[in-house]
Amino acid sequence: MTSTLPWFWVVLAGGGAAALLGARQLLHRGLAPTASTEGPTPAGLNLPANDVQIPGVAGQHLFAWYVPAPATASISAPAVVLLHGWGGNASTLLPAAQALHAAGYAVLLPEARNHGRSARGGHSSLPTFADDLDTALDWLARQPGVNPQRLAALGHSVGAAAVLLVASRRPGLAAAVSVSAFAHPEQVMRRWLASYRVPFWPLGWLVNRYIEAVIGTRFDPIAPRATLAQARCPVLLLHGRQDSTVPLADARALMQRRGAARATLLELDGGHEGFADPAQAEQAVLDFLRRTT
Repeated sequence: MTSTLPWFWVVLAGGGAAALLGARQLLHRGLAPTASTEGPTPAGLNLPANDVQIPGVAGQHLFAWYVPAPATASISAPAVVLLHGWGGNASTLLPAAQALHAAGYAVLLPEARNHGRSARGGHSSLPTFADDLDTALDWLARQPGVNPQRLAALGHSVGAAAVLLVASRRPGLAAAVSVSAFAHPEQVMRRWLASYRVPFWPLGWLVNRYIEAVIGTRFDPIAPRATLAQARCPVLLLHGRQDSTVPLADARALMQRRGAARATLLELDGGHEGFADPAQAEQAVLDFLRRTT
């Protein structure tokens, strides 16, 4: 890191060294989420899922549950990748998988690197989530009975931001669904640092610049408020009115910056981890995907 951000270490050598080192340690703990495998299983929902290992970036395999389209579905069925959020795993979106499978879709539920049963190594970030989503979409497109022209992606929170990033750069994606996405990583970090009583200026600002060096990119070009405007496919945004983790204002800000993107925002009662009426959200997603895939 010294060659990338020499000024960071200069600051560390000054009077704020102890505080910055503490923030740096906090940051690296934050970029290494605890891998949890807790949650429901496909068998518990009577879903005919297979455990699969998908070759990922730098030889890191991704664990996933794959639910083929029902036998009654088209020989060339539409398919959806469902990507969890930070600290989640494949079980997070199993209820959505159940609804999609019943509607005739093939469904893949991957676990991002450093999450669930996937390989661990390095850091996790919005770009790594997006790379893992691309890997999952590539794998799904090759499966028998799946129509590669009818692929969609749905993500939650950081997974939703990854869906928007992929939608901005991946040709051929038929549709994207974002659930509870934030507008900009800088705002996320402001809220996260504030929860630890870390002042944004100058300490928080320096930490954010350090994060950019670690993940290898600036926040601005990967922020959902930038990528949504560049989406190459129709996008559905779902957001809870009572979301205290990512305020509804973020979703509204995304819509204001959507540009020419074919995006729709649906505001529903509920928080960050779920909606008050899950069936309403599921139906909205199904209606959207029937129109676009």
